[in-house]
Amino acid sequence: MSWFDAATAREARADRLAAQVIVIAKEPVPGRVKTRLTPAVSPVTAAALAEAALADTLDVVASSAVTRRVLALDGAPGDWLPAGFDVIGQRGGGLDERLAAAFADVYAAVPLPMVLIGMDTPQVTTALIKDAAQSLVSGEADAVFGAAEDGGFWLLGLRRPDRSLLAGVPMSQPDTGRVQLERLTSAGLRVALAPRLTDVDTIDTAEKVADQIPDSRFAAVFRSAVGALPLRA
Repeated sequence: MSWFDAATAREARADRLAAQVIVIAKEPVPGRVKTRLTPAVSPVTAAALAEAALADTLDVVASSAVTRRVLALDGAPGDWLPAGFDVIGQRGGGLDERLAAAFADVYAAVPLPMVLIGMDTPQVTTALIKDAAQSLVSGEADAVFGAAEDGGFWLLGLRRPDRSLLAGVPMSQPDTGRVQLERLTSAGLRVALAPRLTDVDTIDTAEKVADQIPDSRFAAVFRSAVGALPLRA
């Protein structure tokens, strides 16, 4: 039995899904993350919110019963990274290329279905991740797609990588989600739909998400750093 077969068997006995979760993220450095929150808040506060959102997201993934957890990171890891993650660098220019590369690199190391999420939905739950992974592992779906309220998407799951599914999709546009979903269905894939979630992009969406997860790091940072802003009176 190969190392991979043995590892897969051990995970199965531990009631873990034979799947991988990828978190694609930027190191939360002021001026490089959550820039749409400025000038309502300072770059330092925006980075603190980004770090809290990332930490909450990683904690949920760390608690998810899957075979492997991977952080595809632009930057360097910090003390916000919990144990149990493989860390890989991002490759490519635009976000479409970096997403495609993350899927390819993760699958090349361990050929199991993959669920990819970002750092903008700290309200994600283990149940949402489990449902997406189960759809792929069971063979019920070839892909899983989770639309975001802003027109983008917060989750993309694939049974195997295919650069053509992502290359050229316009990212960070009002129709990004529609175009990405059409790309999946046009390729003949059976697509399971995850619930629609709100991305943290603006002060208003940050407040909405913080209200959904009041006991989270993200909510605590939001309340302490943003809650007293006059513009929210």
